[in-house]
Amino acid sequence: MAQDVNANDNVVSTARKGAVAVLTLQSGPVNALGTALRQGILAAVEAAEADAAVKAIVLIGGGRMFSAGADITEFGKPQSGISLPDLLNRIEASTKPVVAAIHGNALGGGLETALACHYRVAVPSAKVGLPEVKLGILPGAGGTQRLPRVVGPRKALDVIVGGSPIGAKAAAAMGLIDELAPEDSLRAHAVAFAERVVAEGRPLLKIRDRDDKIAEGRENPGLFAAFREENARKTRGFEAPEACIACIEAACRLPFDEGLAFERAEFQKLVSGTQSAAQRYVFFAERQAAKIPDVPDDTPARPIARVGVIGAGTMGGGISMNFLNAGIPVTIVETKRDALDRGIKTIRTNYENTAKKGRLKPEDVETRMGLLTDTLELEKLAECDLIIEAVFEDMGIKKEIFSKLDTIAKPGAILASNTSYLDIDAIAAMTGRPADVIGMHFFSPANVMRLLEVVRGEKTAKDVIATAMQIGRKVGKIPVLVGVCHGFVGNRMLAQRQREANRLILEGVTPWDVDRVVYEFGLPMGPFTMSDLAGLDIGWSRETNKSESVRDLLCEQDRRGQKTSAGFYDYDAKRKATPSKVTEEIIAKVAERQGVKRRDATDQEILERTLYPMINEGAKILEEGKAIRASDIDIVWINGYGWPVYRGGPMFWADTIGLPKVLERLRAYEAEYGEDFKPSALLERLAAEGKGFKDL
Repeated sequence: MAQDVNANDNVVSTARKGAVAVLTLQSGPVNALGTALRQGILAAVEAAEADAAVKAIVLIGGGRMFSAGADITEFGKPQSGISLPDLLNRIEASTKPVVAAIHGNALGGGLETALACHYRVAVPSAKVGLPEVKLGILPGAGGTQRLPRVVGPRKALDVIVGGSPIGAKAAAAMGLIDELAPEDSLRAHAVAFAERVVAEGRPLLKIRDRDDKIAEGRENPGLFAAFREENARKTRGFEAPEACIACIEAACRLPFDEGLAFERAEFQKLVSGTQSAAQRYVFFAERQAAKIPDVPDDTPARPIARVGVIGAGTMGGGISMNFLNAGIPVTIVETKRDALDRGIKTIRTNYENTAKKGRLKPEDVETRMGLLTDTLELEKLAECDLIIEAVFEDMGIKKEIFSKLDTIAKPGAILASNTSYLDIDAIAAMTGRPADVIGMHFFSPANVMRLLEVVRGEKTAKDVIATAMQIGRKVGKIPVLVGVCHGFVGNRMLAQRQREANRLILEGVTPWDVDRVVYEFGLPMGPFTMSDLAGLDIGWSRETNKSESVRDLLCEQDRRGQKTSAGFYDYDAKRKATPSKVTEEIIAKVAERQGVKRRDATDQEILERTLYPMINEGAKILEEGKAIRASDIDIVWINGYGWPVYRGGPMFWADTIGLPKVLERLRAYEAEYGEDFKPSALLERLAAEGKGFKDL
């Protein structure tokens, strides 16, 4: 019978089952390894070790998991109590066998704790991993040294540099878990396992002493170079992945304690750097975006049992897939049968391609397609709880659709527009139920991109906002609430960058130099590569456009982007881009016609003129209340436009530069180029007060 012997200030409870001490972590909700829990574990382990009646120790998580890892709010603060590396060395040095019993998650420091134990058991549903790289750091409590000794350096590289959790079954297959336990009896199984260890006189298996698996890294040093090359695109610009690789290399060539010292030095370098600060900021900013001051968390959401989507094109099809993936039935509407069939075929092809890659079971393809109903009749949307319009970006068309929906949709149905620019209030005014109208701006490709701009109209009901935010999360998006203005947050700021990019090429900078500077900054592509990818003829018409801009002249020559193998760039059969002489000639012609003086610009000027106006526009958005907080703007840009997460978003980046410096450069450009660079009042005020956007 179990008996309590030590409460350890309630963060670790100790019970005894026969000769086995069971130490339960009770620092909810995720057993983060903060100071109190570390001290509690230390005290409990030492008490169990000092108790002659205890022959073995089981370390198990209370609540829903073993441990989600370190308390990241402690990073950068003075050390308090025993450090995690020292605690884990102490556990590993225990004179009695310590068994980690894992359910839920054992992530980061949680897995490092399990690795310091002599044995590990887990339920099949458990997940383990070392995701520190996603916070711009590395496992700093021995993870980069112990894991390669258990699974080998190649698998350790996948786990640590990849950062994604793996299931307990896969972990057991690679030797990380010693035994799988029944889902409903982990504690009893772990105790029985510990009793067997004692009865059979098994050794205290210290991972630090293992050498067999890391021999691979010594005998095949090219393994690390090959991994770097394979992952160069994914890790571009990030500091942490290279530090992780270097630490795993160190595990293969250095004695354990020297490897630990190397790991600690690399960890300290990263945790005090700007990239890690940015990535930790983003971690919290994503969670903060869900909080809306005047829409409490307990605001009742409207039930969404069926969704209607108007338009079966690229956006409509992608939007539909999000809901099908979540098991929500979708009715998709088009005006013509051929367009509808084409859209349905594209959805099926997307799913079948995913299945071919092994990321979806063939039967799942049929399950999802079985949830999709296609129709040419708008009236078939009458029973939908949420209807999302995803048609051509034309106000007249959208107004007509919403006017019809007003007569078709059932009472309480939410009417949403996927518009990326247009006035939601003007659209809502076409109905007798403006409180039910909201913007839900998905980003292309809608079934892949994580961002969802939820656009709050003047009369949008609070429960409609709550529902849009909740359903966004349910379908795997990161919803951010924004206000009504042209382009909302993301596209409104993007327009600033595009304007200056177009101005720069007329002044003499080549499109490829603008793209290179933006790409080297860390964005996935520059403005002209992006234009070619999207298609230069979006919103262009031979009848209405007047051969005034570079874009007009390119389109008139059927240089409309990648789809025509020519745009700003020339493209080969594999869509590889090369700079175009034709484009240079067209730019020179437009510049001459407009009387633009040609000159060179430094990379720094290109960077400042394309990105500083975005910061300024973000400040105006905050002034106008179109975004709740600066961090929401950063989440929009990271998840919708590929802003490098290690720079934290445009507003965080501005704080790292210093707002006085940004203001000084904007004023200099204003003197030269005029009102487009006029600093916002908020930016001027914050700079004068010595504050940043983080202080709002």
